[in-house]
Amino acid sequence: MHNPNFSSFDMAIIFLYLAGILGIGLWSVRKTRMSSDNYFLAGRGLPWIIVGTALFASNISTIHIVGLAAAGYNEGFVWGNFEWLAVLTLILLGLIFAPFYFKTRISTLPEFLEKRYGKSSRTFLAVMSIFAALFIHLGISLYAGAEVFRSFFGINVYTSIIVISFITALYTVLGGLKAVMVTESIQTVILVIGASLLTFYGIKALPAQGIHNLIEFKSALKGGQLSMLHSAASIKSLSPAGANPGLTWYACLLGYPVLGIWYWCTDQTHVQRVLSARSLDDAQKGPLFAGFLKLLPVFILILPGVIGYVLFKDIIGTNANQTFPVLITHLLPAGLKGIVAAALLSALMSVIAAALNSSATLIAVDIVKGLSPRMSDKKTVGIGRISAVFVMILAMFWSTQLGKFPSIFEAINTIAVAIAPPITTVFLLGVFSKRGTKQASIITLSVGFTLGVISFCLDFPPLSGGKFITDGLGIPFMMQAWWLFCIDCLIYYVISYMTPKPDPISIEACTWKNPMSFLLEEKFRGISDPRFWSGVLLLALFILYILFR
Repeated sequence: MHNPNFSSFDMAIIFLYLAGILGIGLWSVRKTRMSSDNYFLAGRGLPWIIVGTALFASNISTIHIVGLAAAGYNEGFVWGNFEWLAVLTLILLGLIFAPFYFKTRISTLPEFLEKRYGKSSRTFLAVMSIFAALFIHLGISLYAGAEVFRSFFGINVYTSIIVISFITALYTVLGGLKAVMVTESIQTVILVIGASLLTFYGIKALPAQGIHNLIEFKSALKGGQLSMLHSAASIKSLSPAGANPGLTWYACLLGYPVLGIWYWCTDQTHVQRVLSARSLDDAQKGPLFAGFLKLLPVFILILPGVIGYVLFKDIIGTNANQTFPVLITHLLPAGLKGIVAAALLSALMSVIAAALNSSATLIAVDIVKGLSPRMSDKKTVGIGRISAVFVMILAMFWSTQLGKFPSIFEAINTIAVAIAPPITTVFLLGVFSKRGTKQASIITLSVGFTLGVISFCLDFPPLSGGKFITDGLGIPFMMQAWWLFCIDCLIYYVISYMTPKPDPISIEACTWKNPMSFLLEEKFRGISDPRFWSGVLLLALFILYILFR
């Protein structure tokens, strides 16, 4: 494991990090009796700051870091829409969904669907969620991380997958959600520090290129590289070969909420952190704190890629994926390279741990315990541990096959479009519409998922030989998500009005009285009120979009 660009000191930092995370993860639960609540939900006793940092860490993967640097090099800030629009869906999680999740005392998101619609919806969502955890969060993250460490350290991909999987699985399987979330909080700090160091040293290197202010910096860039909002033409002018017209301002506005509500508000991998909160206040403020953290990646992950375009475009050339390695190699002194490499490990391990714990919870609580409701607490935890090991092994095998696909980003986007629209529909309309029926839910999930799979097959070159929807019909992935969502909403309401109304009392705990209840139902508590911090977060987001429009 030797790379001439990394000193022995850097390597020592990396090894110490791995040992430290493993030790902290196991130490954090050393005196905890592993009941199912403790194992799957950290005893429902975590404060908002842990909930928020863990939410943030469960999202930032290694491919996220390397990919955003490459995106900054090619197209610039436009990719930051994925980060800043996530703020809106985190506000929705905190204000609209978290109150129901906390008050109903659910252990999983499929359990909430059972309370709202019935057992069929619960089982269907559990299977879809396990599928997403295995194929998106675990498999793709493992492969992408292994590829990064192969390019950094020359380690064989299979060796990286085995080592990273073993260390992460050890504290996740033994320690449960508390071990995962404690380590994720530490990993968030390391990630932010490591990425900030790269931004700092990048800015520090600009004067040597004759760049001393923002005007000179902009003049060295492609037009619009620091802009968030684009038309299809302006994106193509930035990067004709690799630009994605699916990132136009209107596609982001319409399509991202469909993907974002699924990802942040209904996906067990992330929302499980909210379920572990010690109070409703913590369950609401945790996502809002994560929202503030999501303002950072544009400046600490994308901006370094933009700086890399100015400093090293002669070295990087057209291979944008080399942006992050080149920045580390050419900007950082010995010791700091090890910290940034540890940040990469932090990103990878936090995503894997989150997906592993959530999939174990889904299998043990929704699948196995659903078949055997009287199963003991101890046996449920045991099933969860066995499930985590089994899922980890499956993910390792799946990750070794991903080298056969031409683009990991394409795989992520197209799989998300297949999964997200029907789930977003039944959750969003379910909490606002008392007319939605159990038949509408299961039919929307079934038909919506089928339509999503068809769109995936038609638009994924390894399966279809081309991109028939994106290139043939001119509908990129963000707009595909929007139109599939519209179709799913139509299905939901048509079936709802064709079937008997649900009993209002039975769904009262899962629906708002009216669309504005989440804002007006409770008395305003001033600065301690989550609605106040939601307003501050929205104001900050609005100002940032004005500055970088």
